[in-house]
Amino acid sequence: MPMRLRPSLYLASTLLFGITTGCGEDIASHEEAMGEVEAAAVSTSGATTHFRNWLSSNGYNSYDFVRTDLTGGSYGGKASASDTVTKQPVIFIHGNSDKAVGSVFGQTGWTNSLEYFHSRGYKTSELYATTWGPANALQSANQYHSKQNVMKVRKFIEAVKAYTGASKVDIIAHSMGVTLARKAILGGTAHDAADGGTYNVGAPLTSSVDTFVGIAGANLGLTSCYMSGPTTPTCGSTNGLYPGYLFWGSVTGRSTYLNDLRSTSGYEGAFRYTIYSTADEIIGYDGIVYGEYTSRIPGQTGEKRYTGYPYGHFNSKDLTAEVQYDMVVNHTIP
Repeated sequence: MPMRLRPSLYLASTLLFGITTGCGEDIASHEEAMGEVEAAAVSTSGATTHFRNWLSSNGYNSYDFVRTDLTGGSYGGKASASDTVTKQPVIFIHGNSDKAVGSVFGQTGWTNSLEYFHSRGYKTSELYATTWGPANALQSANQYHSKQNVMKVRKFIEAVKAYTGASKVDIIAHSMGVTLARKAILGGTAHDAADGGTYNVGAPLTSSVDTFVGIAGANLGLTSCYMSGPTTPTCGSTNGLYPGYLFWGSVTGRSTYLNDLRSTSGYEGAFRYTIYSTADEIIGYDGIVYGEYTSRIPGQTGEKRYTGYPYGHFNSKDLTAEVQYDMVVNHTIP
């Protein structure tokens, strides 16, 4: 395994999911791409002062969207009160142990996507991201679809929509961010035994979302969680990614949270796309869970599937900014 991969990320990924061969190529191509982005330098200073002040004035301080504890912990906002929002805002939701903006493999956030959308005429006031977890790979096994994570994503979507005055937003999510965002949009009741039990997410946000793009999500769970059993919060059988098991030809025991997301379809937005790779080194097993691609969203409008180098779990996000843009803006799949 190449030594350029940050040790803590490699350790956590290996223990949790089992990195497959070919990961080194994913890292190398990613680093080359990130070198190009770093020259363009998307700001890592966080949300604008105007957005920060608005969040504070409108009761969102408790959600800590700005994340001043992290460099690149948030992104977006108007430059001033006179800044206009003309394009439909895009909200980016990262995956487990990632953050809003970054340059370290596994914690690149949405650097490439932000840079590309800027190159196509988007302003900072039309692009938004926040960090929903600890951004620490050593804590990845402890991250799950908790009340805190679900509600942070939910309230961020609501805040951006209210702040920009937009009638609809677009949402692009990666990895665990896909399943978090899907519940945030679906709304309804949820349960977190570690945080007060049953709670209400709110009414569905379907009418507020134009395009939803899910990248490398685990909508059917992770086969690697079946191999290890629901022994960690991430793989939990209630709010984790436990895929269940086959019993007389059908799947039973899939996590309660994932079954809730599968109870209906088409709610993620007017247009629903997925991007994934069968060479995903985190999901593994060619992306298959009991005969189906786990990254597919039930009722999706379309998909972009890759089958090898250089597309893996992270590069399916970092190297597909143009695809994301076409899905969101043109509702097409290049």
